[in-house]
Amino acid sequence: MIEIGGKPILWHIMKSYSYYGYCDFIICAGYKQHVIKEWFADYFLHQSDITFNFKNGSDEMIIHNQHCEPWEVTVVDTGLDTMTGGRIRRIQKYVENETFMLTYGDGICDADLQKLERFHKEKGKKATITSVTIKQNKGVLEISDDDLVKSFREKSEDDKARINGGFMVLEPDIFHYIQEDGTVFEKEPMEKLAEEGELAAFRYDGFWQCMDTKREMERLETLIQKKSAPWIKWQE
Repeated sequence: MIEIGGKPILWHIMKSYSYYGYCDFIICAGYKQHVIKEWFADYFLHQSDITFNFKNGSDEMIIHNQHCEPWEVTVVDTGLDTMTGGRIRRIQKYVENETFMLTYGDGICDADLQKLERFHKEKGKKATITSVTIKQNKGVLEISDDDLVKSFREKSEDDKARINGGFMVLEPDIFHYIQEDGTVFEKEPMEKLAEEGELAAFRYDGFWQCMDTKREMERLETLIQKKSAPWIKWQE
């Protein structure tokens, strides 16, 4: 719920999905879930032009214009200490037997999510992750087999590694890979899917940024202020 550009990063993620026509959301909530629920409870009110009429002892509220997105948002208490896999497991009754998308609540991306869904269908696998690259931010060592440093150099644009950037597409079969609340989705379930050849990677080299630190938050805020935030396509 930390804000960038005056709105929680969660809102930015949801706007990215709704830009591509995905408007039904399930939020796996835990710590301070009441903050999320209260924010959405007040959202319609805050996004509307309203007249409050207290004349003659009445308590009338007249809504003139509202600027809310056509979203359906289900906020689910998935537990305070539940791990990532366990949280997915707890929303099974809301997902039922549908293919669904999943992402983390601290990363944004400007990928075409419809293209991601098409890629998932073409591959025909149980799960697809969006594979993004991150730059190394430390000096690079080249070490020989006898444990001697052969060279040391500063990072370069070529020093990148591919990681799971979230923005996943999952089949309902995924629930069979999660046994309990303590299951970490990125460990046993994904490792098992990879072993079975059921985990596809949608390679994406465009904009992706997580917000784990204050510096990352400030970078995103700066992009918004400069009107050069790649993920804010809904203002184009």
